Amino acid sequence: MKRIMRVFITDTKATPKDQLVRINQGPAWFDEADEVHISVTFSWDRQRAEELAEEWKSVARVRVGGPAYSVPGGEFIPGMYAKEGYTITSRGCPNRCWFCSVWKREGHKVRELPIRPGWNVLDDNLLACSDTHIRAVFAMLQKQKRKPEFTGGLEAARLKPWQAEALRALKTKQVFLAYDTPDDLEPLRAAGKMLLDAGFTTASHALRCYVLCGWPDGEGHPPADTFEEARHRMTEALNAKFTPMAMVYRGEDGRKGDGWAAFQRSWARPALIHTSYYK
Repeated sequence: MKRIMRVFITDTKATPKDQLVRINQGPAWFDEADEVHISVTFSWDRQRAEELAEEWKSVARVRVGGPAYSVPGGEFIPGMYAKEGYTITSRGCPNRCWFCSVWKREGHKVRELPIRPGWNVLDDNLLACSDTHIRAVFAMLQKQKRKPEFTGGLEAARLKPWQAEALRALKTKQVFLAYDTPDDLEPLRAAGKMLLDAGFTTASHALRCYVLCGWPDGEGHPPADTFEEARHRMTEALNAKFTPMAMVYRGEDGRKGDGWAAFQRSWARPALIHTSYYK
């Protein structure tokens, strides 16, 4: 079996933590490997990745890849590029959202993968899969040692009543939907009602919603976002029965517009959001 060292530029909640993982560092004196894989999630980390590739080539053959390089993903290997508990059961998305690179990297047609065990589902668009695949994912989640989470996000417009009921039956810890464009709002409201009818509650904070905000003027973009408009969308998500999380747009250089990092922090803690909103 190959000894593969994996190097990650940015340490996130999903980064594996085993003995063959290094975070943004070159080789130590006794590091040995058959191959070195440098995994790059964000485009603004590519320069650093290429610097590290030069350092690691003295140890073994180096491969640089990941979403930042628009490299389509293959079958998911648990624990390899995401830590234990995270899983990906499909890749690709039929939507062509202006702000998203998934459909450009993975294609417009969803590819259903062999289902590997895990409790945190990261699929690009799980609900675009066949009902047979979705049911199989739910069956896998029933066998896990922890309550499931859907942090990859589910598309509100594709949610069906049987899926809402299944999510509740699984005792889902948290499920994220998204409010990215104006036409997401009505499906989000319908999904909120569907999930509450299935037995979810707003008090549990299990129903979450990524809300895109902070984009600048630019070709192919809507007009630049404002704090007032972003706050309004956050409130609309709350009224749709979801706890919002601000997802601030970042360009190729990784920078956020002035003031948007602080805005994001103010919408990061569910308990504080609800205390402020309902006081």
